[in-house]
Amino acid sequence: MGYLIGVTALWAFSFSLIGVYLAGQVDSYFAVLTRIALAAIVFLPFLRPARLTLSQRLMLMGLGAVQLGMMYLFFYQSFLLLSVPEVLLFTVLTPLYVALLDDALFKRFSLFHLLTAMLAVLGAAVIRYQGIDSGYWMGFMVVQGANLCFALGQVGYRRFSVGLPESLPRISVFGWFYLGALAVAAPAFLLLGDRTALPVSGLQWGVLAWLGIVASGLGYYLWNLGATRVDAGSLAIMNNALVPAGLLVNLWLWNRDADLPRLALGGGIIVVSLLLNSWWQSRRSAQIA
Repeated sequence: MGYLIGVTALWAFSFSLIGVYLAGQVDSYFAVLTRIALAAIVFLPFLRPARLTLSQRLMLMGLGAVQLGMMYLFFYQSFLLLSVPEVLLFTVLTPLYVALLDDALFKRFSLFHLLTAMLAVLGAAVIRYQGIDSGYWMGFMVVQGANLCFALGQVGYRRFSVGLPESLPRISVFGWFYLGALAVAAPAFLLLGDRTALPVSGLQWGVLAWLGIVASGLGYYLWNLGATRVDAGSLAIMNNALVPAGLLVNLWLWNRDADLPRLALGGGIIVVSLLLNSWWQSRRSAQIA
């Protein structure tokens, strides 16, 4: 859980950095390509190809292509259609996707996981709920594309890790994840990118470097590592912890208007859902023992 909490704090800054310094200024396809390429460069020195079979390498590349490559293409486009708070609001369905996909891949169904994930969704929705007219539906659908890719990648990596030996250092094989994402991002920029909208300031390059090396490179490695060490309910709930964390950063750094009582209430509901899930896991473990 510590990995997930730490990465949540790290990623809380990403929403505002993208929305303030990159969206509408730097080509989104170039931003995605740069971010993924930098993350790949970080992990390539640790890559040990012989430690995985060909099918395992392809599986890990496929997970990276979906969770990082496809997700980022949707995610960056959403900032052209929505504000930062709206992007955060529309991510509230991710825990439902995580819970349902995890149960499907592991061939089981846990009603309690689904209920706690839905409670976390409620908490995130309370934070910034407002009437949404038809003009936002396109943005909503784009964010849901990102949510589905992110959820599928997480549960897929949890399922994939089951077949790997505990003694295998994950850092020695995780580079395949970023190479898979790069296989999506590079053609996307070549085919759809706007070469006239590249970064023009040191600040924009600095933001891209931070997002690529730290948020993507370190962040996704630790997040996926943490995802293999918690149950599906906790993983689903931690996905929604990004919403209050991102909004707090947005308010603190850029003084965006926010309803603080709603933020406190919604964050409290998410904490309650996490506590309920922990209680359920402890109770079930005691019954098994």
